[in-house]
Amino acid sequence: MPDWIRLSTPHGDVRAWHHPAEPAGRPRCAVVLVQEIFGVNAHIRDVAARLAAAGHAVLAPSLCDPVEAGIELDYDEAGIARGRQLVAELGFDRAVDIVEASATHLGPTERPVAVMGFCWGGTVALLANTRGARPAVSYYGGRSVPFLDEPLRAPMLLHFGDRDPIIPPDHVELHRSSLPAARLHVYPAGHGFNCDRRADFDPHSAMLAWSRSLAFLADLTA
Repeated sequence: MPDWIRLSTPHGDVRAWHHPAEPAGRPRCAVVLVQEIFGVNAHIRDVAARLAAAGHAVLAPSLCDPVEAGIELDYDEAGIARGRQLVAELGFDRAVDIVEASATHLGPTERPVAVMGFCWGGTVALLANTRGARPAVSYYGGRSVPFLDEPLRAPMLLHFGDRDPIIPPDHVELHRSSLPAARLHVYPAGHGFNCDRRADFDPHSAMLAWSRSLAFLADLTA
């Protein structure tokens, strides 16, 4: 059964949502699931359930716990403002450290541990690849451009929407040119198109991106 656990990290203990693979047994691979700026909320827990149903053990660390514990924010102006403040205070270095602690917890080493992240978490997922050699899936990682000089060290999948006001087309092309080994897909959608709690939710794009993400994860154990 899914539940919260306590995870030891270089920055203190944090909560983490753990969802074992379903059905029980040896999972295809394990996935560290990286939140948006809004915390490990109902949307992230739903993504964890979908990954578990596909056979993947999942751990979603509450990354902002070193700043403020137990954050779950709404998708409104107040939530956006507070979320941006929290992740700025946390910083990417600490976020990557916590993700790596999550990946270590999910071992053993003979099975792949991938990272999947959304929005701000999409950039964290990219950094887990370039700095931790973790296979990664990034959904609309809007803060990745400053890090595109860091070479990939594992398979990488990138999803973007062509109507995303946060990630203009020239930034998408920078990802394509800077990370030629990555799989990169662009959808007729806006920012946050995978999240059915956001105004930009696009069911068709979300379904197609999800099928590609599951195929990417399956390839890791093929």
